[in-house]
Amino acid sequence: MLAATLLALAAAVLHAGWNLWVKQSEDRWIALWGQMTCAGIMCAVLLVALGGAHNIAWWPVIASASIHLVYVGFLARAYNLGDFSVTYPIARGAGALLAAIGGVIFLSDSLTPLMMIGIAIAVVGILLLAGPADNSHVQAALMVSLTIGAYSVIDSHGSRQMGGNLYPLLLFMGTGITLTAFGVVTHRRHDMTTALRRSWKKFSIAGAASVATYWMVLIAVQKAPVGYVTALRESSVVIVALVGTRYLGEKDMKRRVFAACIVVAGLGVLIVGR
Repeated sequence: MLAATLLALAAAVLHAGWNLWVKQSEDRWIALWGQMTCAGIMCAVLLVALGGAHNIAWWPVIASASIHLVYVGFLARAYNLGDFSVTYPIARGAGALLAAIGGVIFLSDSLTPLMMIGIAIAVVGILLLAGPADNSHVQAALMVSLTIGAYSVIDSHGSRQMGGNLYPLLLFMGTGITLTAFGVVTHRRHDMTTALRRSWKKFSIAGAASVATYWMVLIAVQKAPVGYVTALRESSVVIVALVGTRYLGEKDMKRRVFAACIVVAGLGVLIVGR
């Protein structure tokens, strides 16, 4: 459980970093596409170097890659609509709660009463971080959370079945393919090729961070319940609250610092209850 805790917390830092980069991009969908596509290419090269894959469980890969296509669309839209420190907490907080419920229902995970209390406290703090927001923004962020809950459960199953080293390689390859196909069908080929030519280094760095982040998470869910891992990973909202108020000029710093303390308290209860 200690290894799962450290992996999830490390993933939180990387996750906040690449999401900040996406928020600051001019075209958020293109930024997410480039990141995921470069991640997929890197994973394909690594898979070949490792000698290929055997005994692949295809349905989790295909299902999750398809859900990630929807996730990217909603995430880009949510970032277009509102503040980073509003979108991120709503999406990740509600997503963590849905993943915890899904883990118990579909994956037979077990959570102690104290762990459930810790998750609940953390989610309340995360949602308080978001504060007031208009309906369209909240709806977009909640749609992101639905995809997070869905792919977290599917990916946890796939990781446990195939192994945490193989599964993320196949997942990022599949996600890169679905996003690229969608971009071509929606006539964004020129935007994609232009962005890749100009920003391939940034895309590659963000893609590597994304792979490292999710690899840590998928290793962690082999050692601990999905709800435990996803709640710890969402400690990234504390980082986001500080970045949003101090560096992006977003408002309500006192409320967000207070909410961040609630999140930390909830995570403390979660860890104690493991």
